[in-house]
Amino acid sequence: MPKADEPNDKAFDSLDARLAAFEARRAADHPTAPVKGETGSADGYRLLADLIGGVLVGLGFGWLLDRYAHTSPFGLIGGVLIGMGASIFIVVRKATKMSAQASAKQVDESQGAGEPGPEKERD
Repeated sequence: MPKADEPNDKAFDSLDARLAAFEARRAADHPTAPVKGETGSADGYRLLADLIGGVLVGLGFGWLLDRYAHTSPFGLIGGVLIGMGASIFIVVRKATKMSAQASAKQVDESQGAGEPGPEKERD
């Protein structure tokens, strides 16, 4: 009579084989290749969050200034303007950097696709 504490290796092997077959079927049915445009929307949302966040931070600092210095509404107005200016500056700088990276990536892909690129001279 087999002991209850001994594992049944055949059952585990069968379970592993069925699990591997299920995962292979699932992977064939639902490919997980990334969509090419996903990074563009993520970058757009990141820039939007930076823009809104900068305005809200400026609004918060202006409100604190008004609260403690009793300069209402000038601190609030100044904080919103400074926050908006800083956030626009940051968003433009990030967008420029993203554009440069995208164009460099596009140039690299076109050179790797067999198209002749500009020759670089070595010193």
